[in-house]
Amino acid sequence: MTNKVALITGSSRGIGKETAIRLAKEGYDIVINYARSKKAAQETADEITALGRKVLLVKANVGDVDKIKAMFAAVKEEFGRLDVFINNAASGVLRPIMELEESHWNWTMNINSKALLFCAQEAAKLMDKGGKIVSISSLGAIRYLENYTTVGVSKAAVEALTRYLAVELAPKNIVVNAVSGGAVDTEALTHFPNREELLQAAAEKTPAGRMVEMEDLVNAVMFLVSDDSSMIRGQTIIVDGGISLLV
Repeated sequence: MTNKVALITGSSRGIGKETAIRLAKEGYDIVINYARSKKAAQETADEITALGRKVLLVKANVGDVDKIKAMFAAVKEEFGRLDVFINNAASGVLRPIMELEESHWNWTMNINSKALLFCAQEAAKLMDKGGKIVSISSLGAIRYLENYTTVGVSKAAVEALTRYLAVELAPKNIVVNAVSGGAVDTEALTHFPNREELLQAAAEKTPAGRMVEMEDLVNAVMFLVSDDSSMIRGQTIIVDGGISLLV
């Protein structure tokens, strides 16, 4: 029987890498997408290969539609199918509103928002027997975070697009949802000028008594990928230990 196949964008490190490894442990063959660090992507691939799963490495900037199409063409050629697509790759310019330039806006929106639409189109073409699409969002989509304008707006678009995709892809038996996380201490957070402040606030104020960890987000992703969540459609599940409930 042909193994199920999962593609995770931005999976050479962080949440994407941990999701790829968890899916591999569940028996999926994996497509690793990366934009810059081939070394990190190869290390992730080696870990997955050690689990006995097949791996395809694809370098592609998901902000470029031509690169997106080429990536999914490679998936089709290698596996002939796709069962799970995790829209994880993200980037963004962290500056106050008055310092933002058009190039900052375009870069962030292309990678964080446009990518979901055009990746979902290509993924759906390979999901002949249905499938699951899960995006990674953040609390900045629904509340103010300092210096987070471009990313927050792009993630709000991801959550809105998740709802539209959920309805229009439902006849194909494709389930679409998103996971939104509170502050998680990943490599991406090192780019935040107020990183220490964010981490301290999360550690002190989260009602659950601890910060959100990568595993918490991956657990939510794995639930949405499972058959147990088949009647959850177009939703954004917030995994933040309750911090967004506070004023």
